[in-house]
Amino acid sequence: MGKGDEGYGEWEELVGAALLGTGRRRGGGPAGSPEALLDAAAVHTVRRRAGLRPAEAGPRPQPAPRDPRPAPPEAARRRLAQLLAGRTGAVNGGGRRGTAPDLTELLPQWLAAAGRHGYRAPAALVPALLDAARARTDLRPQALSLAGTRGMWLARMNPDWRFALRGGVGGAGELPDVTDRAGVERLWQEGLFAERVALLGAVRAHEAAAAPRLLATTWATERAEDRLMFLDSLRVGLSPGDEPFLEAALGDRSRNVRATAAELLSALPTSALAGRMAERALACVGPEGVTPPSECDAEMLRDGVVKRPPAGRGERAWWLGQLVEAAPLSCWRERFGGLGPAEIVALPVAEGEGWTEELHAAWCRAAVRQRDAGWSRALLGPASAPPAAAPGTASLAERAKLLETLPDGERAQWVAQFVRAHGLSEAFQLLGVCVVPWAGALGRAVVDALDTARDAGSYPWSFSGVMGLAERCLDPAEAGRLEALTAAAEDPPDAAPGAAAYWAEAFQRLVATLRLREAMLAELADLAPA
Repeated sequence: MGKGDEGYGEWEELVGAALLGTGRRRGGGPAGSPEALLDAAAVHTVRRRAGLRPAEAGPRPQPAPRDPRPAPPEAARRRLAQLLAGRTGAVNGGGRRGTAPDLTELLPQWLAAAGRHGYRAPAALVPALLDAARARTDLRPQALSLAGTRGMWLARMNPDWRFALRGGVGGAGELPDVTDRAGVERLWQEGLFAERVALLGAVRAHEAAAAPRLLATTWATERAEDRLMFLDSLRVGLSPGDEPFLEAALGDRSRNVRATAAELLSALPTSALAGRMAERALACVGPEGVTPPSECDAEMLRDGVVKRPPAGRGERAWWLGQLVEAAPLSCWRERFGGLGPAEIVALPVAEGEGWTEELHAAWCRAAVRQRDAGWSRALLGPASAPPAAAPGTASLAERAKLLETLPDGERAQWVAQFVRAHGLSEAFQLLGVCVVPWAGALGRAVVDALDTARDAGSYPWSFSGVMGLAERCLDPAEAGRLEALTAAAEDPPDAAPGAAAYWAEAFQRLVATLRLREAMLAELADLAPA
């Protein structure tokens, strides 16, 4: 509405009255009191909005690219809508969750299973899926993959979903064939970051050596944070063929890029960097004892050694740890006269400076970085031994990382033995690295330990974390064994008041969740009854 339009002068009068106050406005005007001013403003606001001329329509967007993947079965679509809505049972007094499953915690499993089946997201649910991914970063990789090309298309139109343009994986159907050199080069030069990440992964999967060649074409002009993420993508399929590119990246202008390149090179036992680190580490550690480096020279800095230690760490211990963790574990057998990992770890270390803990922690990091199951077994020791007596480390976080290098079945067996020997109070981090679903010995050990904790009158709320993990990870086939534990009983002597009712409620929720997971997976496999 312009200045010459009818009513504009009266609107200006109202604005003036509001700014000066109705008591100070000369002549009274259209609003002689605060109430009359507000009434008049409301009326004129409606008039002004109704009088606005519609803007010229913008160009219609191009249709979303076609996603060739099939949509999930109808029952699975309804389930996804339910999970995205996050409907759960009412929380009881005192913050207790009741017996209804927590649907929001089952959404990641639905997305993972749908991805394994090769489904795309139902079109009507893509906006809700993007909203969920915006709120929960843990959902983003799988949610954006499921949303696919339609999700990326929508993300370009809504600022709330811009995260998808940098963190998305692109989805099926939008990448050129990796054998189409012109198409690959065009997308690599002109595509969004998410599209380029997806393209690099596709090229890497088709031909590992082609990925660093593609990176090299634009490496000098990439932003530091993008160089870091592209470099990190080389972890998948890392091989000696990547060494020349990674060796050149040791001279990068970004400290984080240099550190990542050094870490990747140290994971290649035959790389030149690994050899240099081995030479330095072997000069510091041997049967005769430990002599850490006295300085951090320029060559060590170039190979990724960080000079300044964190607060509370001595410089020489800090440098020693970095050298040992980057050295190939294979170099220690000859240094220690042909001994194996378990024998080397068991050797006493001169304790004048207290180097045992530092040395063993570095070996743990090396075993994780190099995915060396033999060294991991030696550093873990027997699961039945007290954690404080572990040969390599008593840290549950480090032990969880070591376990990840073992085959799935061996890992589950080790954790099952740990749970049977020590209960669940210290097993949470270890259970978190076991493959889902927990079946066989591991599932039985967890159920038995929960039952034992209940019978012992243990404080029930201290097991809520493990119980939540069990809801998401136990094999649904365990539901039958758990039915007997759902009945309420009297509180054992010395138990917290109401503990028995809490345990019964928790077991009821666990059984209900396992049944729901079973139905959810059947729906995705299109095996659910009509």
